[in-house]
Amino acid sequence: MSKQPDVLDIAERLWTGETSTSETHPMRTWGGLAEVADGVAFTPSFANVSALDTDEGLFLVDTGSSLMAGEIHRTLREWSDSRLNTAVYSHGHIDHVFGVPVWEAESEANGWSQPTVIAHDALPARFDRYILTAGYNGIINRRQFNIKDLEWPTEYRYPDRTYSDHLNLEVGGMRAELHHAKGETDDHTWTWFPDRNVLCCGDLFIWASPNAGNPQKVQRYPREWAEALREMLALYDGPDGGPDVLLPGHGFPVMGADRIRQALGDTADLLDSLVDQTLALMNQGARLDEIIHAVTPPPRLMERPYLQPVYDEPEFIVRTVWRLYGGWWDGNPATLQPAPERALAGELAGLAGGASALADRALALLESSTDAEDGGPDDAALRLAGHLAELAWQVEPADPGIQRIRRRIFEARAEAATSTMAQGVFSWAARESDSHHHG
Repeated sequence: MSKQPDVLDIAERLWTGETSTSETHPMRTWGGLAEVADGVAFTPSFANVSALDTDEGLFLVDTGSSLMAGEIHRTLREWSDSRLNTAVYSHGHIDHVFGVPVWEAESEANGWSQPTVIAHDALPARFDRYILTAGYNGIINRRQFNIKDLEWPTEYRYPDRTYSDHLNLEVGGMRAELHHAKGETDDHTWTWFPDRNVLCCGDLFIWASPNAGNPQKVQRYPREWAEALREMLALYDGPDGGPDVLLPGHGFPVMGADRIRQALGDTADLLDSLVDQTLALMNQGARLDEIIHAVTPPPRLMERPYLQPVYDEPEFIVRTVWRLYGGWWDGNPATLQPAPERALAGELAGLAGGASALADRALALLESSTDAEDGGPDDAALRLAGHLAELAWQVEPADPGIQRIRRRIFEARAEAATSTMAQGVFSWAARESDSHHHG
């Protein structure tokens, strides 16, 4: 059977810092398989799939994306020939829920009983919303992942069974305990297998700063997310002891109780800190702008190899907290009922001496301000340059010189960005610069 790459070797090197998540990105498609415990297989994909063999067939946590479903099925078939008995969706994001039809076709062909799909009560409404907003979701995911031809699906394999708070199952002599959590989504499930000492946490841990602030997606729940992580930690005080193996929705396994405790606890601490700091400033009457630039994640946590801002980032989580507790208005009276962006840009360009003056200043900021440590563009200067280049382009979107400057500014922003979220938006803006319309 194929075991390339060596999943557990990568997991070890990530933990010790021999490789980093910028090099070994948790959102990559890896392939391969590792048997992480007796009768437990883990296959890293864009969204991971975990499989547990029982006396009555396989139990899957997550099923993969439509693009990877066939390969995941083939990989697992090298490990086990058991029929699929049960599949749990950890949540309804499309990279986790499109593998079931491959297994159903196999069961049909072999005359086997069809599998049962289980998810949280809120998951069907997510699928309904995805159908309603297929156009929007296609656009934002093309932008987020730089996939030009991505088409958002409108047909889904809905669950056969849902639950509200928790659900205890026994499948083929193996116990499975499903627990609802709010976190990245409102329909999250984490699954504890006490007989195997294996915890499948879905996307509540992803080998990156938590995806609680995605700029283009619906509300996330950082406080409840932290609470869910602490509920997982409480398993160590339970009758079955705690997990020896943590299998995340993205990234690689975490092996050993001490490491699992640290990973879950640190992630919860980071989320709690961001929520506490943001709420404290909100309660003092601060505007969103002030809060974004004042909240600082604890440095000790940002040194952790599994909390690096390679997908989402803490600054975006601050915005999530504001949106959850404070609404959409940012506290600036001018933005409550704003002028059209192009009208404001035109006024400022007139004051500055024309759109080209704004663009030239943006370029000067990029070229003259460098970071003393690494020689790259200074973050504060890049942020200002982005504003000025965008204002200039709003006024004169067809001007070739302004197009070139805007493209160069946002290419620099994309290169300096650490997170998939920021890289996607800035790269999209750079490409958009040559168009004569605002998308």
